[in-house]
Parts: sequence; structure tokens; C-alpha cells
Amino acid sequence: MRTGVRTGLSGLPAGVGDWVIAGCVAAVLLVTGLSEQRSGASPEVLGYALLVAGGLTLAARRQAPVTVLAVTGLCAVGYQAAGFDVPAVAYLFAVYAAVRAGNRTVTVVASVLMLAALPAAALASGLHDTGEAFARARGALEVAWLIAAGAAGEALRQAERRADEAERTREETARRRADEERLHIARELHDSLTHQISVVKLQSEVAVHAARRRGEQVPEALLAIREAGREASRELRATLEALRDDGTAPPRGLDHVPELVERARAGGLDATLTIEGRRHDVPAAVDRTVYRIVQESLTNIARHADAATASVRVDYRPNALAVRVDDDGRATPGTAPTPGVGLLGMRERVTALGGRLRAEPRGEGGFTVQAELPVDRTS
Repeated sequence: MRTGVRTGLSGLPAGVGDWVIAGCVAAVLLVTGLSEQRSGASPEVLGYALLVAGGLTLAARRQAPVTVLAVTGLCAVGYQAAGFDVPAVAYLFAVYAAVRAGNRTVTVVASVLMLAALPAAALASGLHDTGEAFARARGALEVAWLIAAGAAGEALRQAERRADEAERTREETARRRADEERLHIARELHDSLTHQISVVKLQSEVAVHAARRRGEQVPEALLAIREAGREASRELRATLEALRDDGTAPPRGLDHVPELVERARAGGLDATLTIEGRRHDVPAAVDRTVYRIVQESLTNIARHADAATASVRVDYRPNALAVRVDDDGRATPGTAPTPGVGLLGMRERVTALGGRLRAEPRGEGGFTVQAELPVDRTS
């Protein structure tokens, strides 16, 4: 959808432009009314007030087009009945605005009533007593102006609808091309890297197994190759899953946090999971964010922390969800963490949801990641 500040007359903001147009119409109506000759008994003050009110009401035509249509119509009938032979210019603007907003049926009904009420009001005030031919000609002119105003509103409404549709089509095309490119990259990575990494991983596993069966000491370099192969395989698999994710697969969330902890435990880390508070439903974005925070934290611990233990704590609070991941790694209070891509990604996710994130070394040693995400349970 189109975004940005809407502009009106001569590039002015829409609200300012609406008031300018309303003021101009009110001024034209008032000047026209002042130039008309009326009988001394006519209620001039009321007529002038209705002329000005009918014009100024147009300032609200974007926000309340049907209300403005009704008010301008009543004002036009009112000042005609008061003896002011002034065209219903404000009502024509209201017809244009109402049709542009999509209120075609209401506009047609209101216009039919107007076409019936205006001649009656004029006759009641003594206006237009020059004959039937004049009345017919005036009625035809009023119908023509109403049709023109409605047609202009409908034309602009259709143009805006087509513009919105074209923009939506462009966005869908861009998303489709991005999905195709992402899948292409995933296929290229799979074809070029997966086989080679699998071979390296398999050969290192076999070499380590054979050395242990012969009772030989496994070289540190070979163990390092094996671990590097395992890590590269996990990373490549995660990257391919992310690239292939088209949004149709079930999202990972709080229900999958135990799997992360179990996977970390299988990798040699003494990881524990504690869930506190009474569990309640949370927004999908919060659900996914907590999973990503735990995933990234455990991944960083395995890669960089040189830790033996890690604890994951999820706390369900009445209006928030808190998550904390601690480790006993080599981080110390005097060392500031280098903000990598993972940490920056966590911070962006939490900030976007209106939450708070703290990631820093602990006083007793090790590293902690704490996040608190607001949960609106009233909606």
C-alpha cells in the first residue's frame, strides 16, 4: 500500500488543503449570496450562516464523506428556503468526495432527495416563479452538474484502486523473485558444498574410529577436523533450511526450546531448562523471538564460551515473557562482548517488539543473555 503524507492542493498536506478548499467555497457562496436581491422579510442572518456552514463543512469530507454530504445538502435546501438563489456548489464537492470514498448508493439516494427538495424550497421562498420552462431547464442543469461531480469522484476512485493494485502486484512480484533467488542459492549451496563437507566429516569420523580401535592416540588435528566438519554440517543445514523457508512450514517457537536444550546437551554441554510461571498464550512474534534468542545463545556458548554448563530459564509473567540464558564460560566482567551478527539480530528482534535485551558478562564469570518481551493479554 502507498505510504507517506497525503498531499492536497498545491502540494499542501491534505488537512491544510481541505481547509483551504472549504474556505474558498464558503467565501464564494457568501459573496454570491451577498450579491443576490432578496425580499426584506427573508431571514438573511440564517441564510448567510447556512452558506458559510455549507462551505466550511467540506473540510471534513475525507473523514466523514456521508455526513458532509447530508450537511451540505441540508444547508443548500435551507438557504434556498431562506430566499438565497445560490447554486449548491458545496453539495457538488460533497458528491464528488462521497463517490470517491465508495459511497455510491447513498450519494444517489441523497441526490434524488436533493433534486426534489431544492425546487420545493425555492418555490416556498418565492424564487423561480418565472415559469415551467425555466424550472425544467434549471432542473436539467442541476442533474448534469450532479452527474459530472459523481463521475469525477468515481473516475478518481477507480484510478486510485488501479494504482493500489499495481503497487500490490509489484510487491508480490518482488517477493516471488526473492523467493526464487533464495531457492536458487539454496540449490547452489547444496550442490557445491554439502557433498564435500559430508565427505570430510565422514572421513574424519572413520579415521578417529579406526585410530581408537587400534588403541592409538587420536591426533588433535584430526579431532579438530572432525569437530569442524560437524559444525560446518550443522551450519550448512541451518542455512539451507533458512533459505528454503517459504513461510509455509510450521514456525519454531517455545514448544521447540526443549529440543534446543537437548541438542546442546547431546553436544557435551551440561544444559538445563527451567520454566517458571503459569503458561499462557503469547503472540506468534514473541514465540518465535524467544526461540531464536535461546538458539543463538546456545550456539554462541558452544562456539565461543568454552563453557561446561548452561542454564535456560523461561519466566511467564502476567504481561511479559522473560528469558535468560547463563553459562560458566570464560567471559569476565572486565571484557566487553564483541557485538556479532547474532547478538545484533537478537537486539533488533527484541527492540522491534518493544522489549529489553541485556547481554553481558556475569559478575561471577560467564555470560548472560536476558530478554523481557511485553505480552498484551487484553486483546
